[in-house]
Order: sequence, then C-alpha cells, then structure tokens
Amino acid sequence: MEPFTTTYPLKYSVPKARVVVVFLSVVLCTTILCLLQLRIFKPKIKDFYSFEVKDSRGRNISLEKYRGKATLVVNVASYCQNTHKNYIALQELHREFGPSHFTVLAFPCNQFGESEPSSSPEIESFAKGNYGVTFPVFHKIKILGSEADPAFKFLIDSSKKEPRWNFWKYLVSPEGKVVKFWRPEEPVQSIKPEVAALIRQIIMKKREDL
Repeated sequence: MEPFTTTYPLKYSVPKARVVVVFLSVVLCTTILCLLQLRIFKPKIKDFYSFEVKDSRGRNISLEKYRGKATLVVNVASYCQNTHKNYIALQELHREFGPSHFTVLAFPCNQFGESEPSSSPEIESFAKGNYGVTFPVFHKIKILGSEADPAFKFLIDSSKKEPRWNFWKYLVSPEGKVVKFWRPEEPVQSIKPEVAALIRQIIMKKREDL
C-alpha cells in the first residue's frame, strides 16, 4: 500500500535582501523629492538684501530697496558708553555720503549690558530727538543665539565676526556682500575711505550703463 501524501502549493517568498532594496529605494526617492521641493519652493538667500526685516512699528520691510547702495549696518543701543559719540558720527557719515548712494541701517539690540531696554518706537524717537538721525532705525532684534535675526546672522556668518558689544559696524556692498567690519572702539572716521571707494564704484558703473 502506497503511503498517503498530500502536496501543498509552495508559497512564493521574496528574498529578504530584495525587500530591503525596494524599501531603501522608496526612502531614497522620497528624500530626493522632498529636497527638490525645498529647492523649488524655498528661495535661497544669496545676499543681505534678500532678507526682510521689521521697521520700528513692526511692519515688514524688504531690504531689497537698498540694493545698489552701500550700506553700513550697525547694532545700536541708547544707554551705552558708546551711544553719544557713535550716533553723532553715524549721522555725520550718513549726511556726508547719503542718501542716494549710501545709508546707515541701525538695528537696536538689548543683548549687551541690557543697554537698549526701551520699545522700538521709543528707541527711534530717542535717536531722532537727541541726535537728529535721518537714517532708518529698525525694530529691536536679537543678534546672538538661536533667536538671532536672519539678516544680521547673515552678516556674522559672512564676516566670521560676531559682535561682542554695541555699535559693531558691517559695510555691505551694493550687491549685498559684506565688505568689511569695524569694532565699536574704532573711529567712524576710519570708515569714510571704504564708503567713498564703494560710492565711486557705484557712480562709475552708472556712467558705464548710460
């Protein structure tokens, strides 16, 4: 008598290695698609003038309006040992070279000795009332740490120089690139030759374009 045997259909099984390859391929494709979307939909910041900031009233302002000018970006404070001499010198610099081809851009900050405790509108009123400044005084920002303002962080990253006190100055070219920086103890008078050189370049370029 022949032994009774039952034949069951063998189930098709995919090798584990093949499953892993398929899974990794899916993950890779998903990652590439995400990166492409970020590249397409998130504009790449190329220069200082690509940023938006807030004015003293909290309204969004595009720095694009300053493209084509030389700008001197300064972290200011109202109650600091450097306040008086710097505000006077900065306004003189702005009056001498601005506003057609040059402007000072002031960003109040309270991270150094808590020497800028007032609100942004009060800071602007202080600067205009006491020193007659005619250059823009923007909204109070942070320039250090995880909450640092992106525009100012760009200056720090580009120059590799982080402010250690109030009234650090960054000279930005008409194309939005950092040209040079100055510490607060350096006289504003030393900035004039650099500003004048940039303005000459701006004027010459405009003449060539005519």
